[in-house]
Amino acid sequence: MGYSADEMMAIFAMQGFAGISLFSVLLLMALGLAIIFGQMGVINMAHGEFMAVGAYTTYMLSVLSEEFFPGFIQYYFVFAIIASFIIAGILGFLAEFALIRHLYKRPLDTLLATWGLSLIMQQVFRSVFGAREVSPTLPDWLLGSYQPTDMIDIPLNGLFVLALTFFVTLGVFLLMFKSRWGLRVRATTQNRVMSSAVGINTKMVDRLTFALGCGIAGIAGAAFTTIASTGPTTGSLYIVDTFMVVVFGGAASLFGTIASAFSIAQAQSILEFFISGSMAKVITLLTIVIILMMRPEGLFSIKVRK
Repeated sequence: MGYSADEMMAIFAMQGFAGISLFSVLLLMALGLAIIFGQMGVINMAHGEFMAVGAYTTYMLSVLSEEFFPGFIQYYFVFAIIASFIIAGILGFLAEFALIRHLYKRPLDTLLATWGLSLIMQQVFRSVFGAREVSPTLPDWLLGSYQPTDMIDIPLNGLFVLALTFFVTLGVFLLMFKSRWGLRVRATTQNRVMSSAVGINTKMVDRLTFALGCGIAGIAGAAFTTIASTGPTTGSLYIVDTFMVVVFGGAASLFGTIASAFSIAQAQSILEFFISGSMAKVITLLTIVIILMMRPEGLFSIKVRK
């Protein structure tokens, strides 16, 4: 293709690190969706809008910091991540209480209901923030890049998002597999009737699980603001890729979600350098479809006694 070996190595390294930023956002989104879809069986089409809640929360804290607390602009982003998790989690808790809890074991109804919820949330975003995309003012420590060589330039915001994703993923793993609450969630998933019989409040488990998944989507929204601007329909643009990550990795499999997000993000990032973005998505999707035809349960499947 006219590139030297050194240039090809630099291209793959640069696109690989660009793919890591996409991988981080996709993984954060997919972690929340894997908890909701894999553990609860709820098809949440409004998951992208909960990501947008986190992004708009970060934007609002940026505006407030610039307007009233200019000295706080270097520190607000850390608080924005926490606020995004809390606000998106609370909205998820309310959505489960008002809507989702009436639709369990009716996946088509949950799909239609959450799709309607996503449209309502998009209109709320337009009414409050306007139709134009917005971006927060990032602190100085998220700007700039690290250059290990003359041809490789690694953005600092990508490294920060990767570190954030690592700690969130570790926290989800510890919560789901090393805590009593995670044990209750897995017990409810495998046998709801027996879990209720031994004293587990399965309704509260469902509510908190849905809230946790939405809260993690809020963190993904805060991370998303470091790589792109946010608009009313931003979340809906990522929901298909997020479902693709969850299904390809294997529903309810944390390791499968990680491997799937990394594979899809890297494939799209590297292919986009050599061909158009739309063709990169088509090739990635076709590859996933072929693999799923041979392995319908995904890369990693959880064995559950029926």
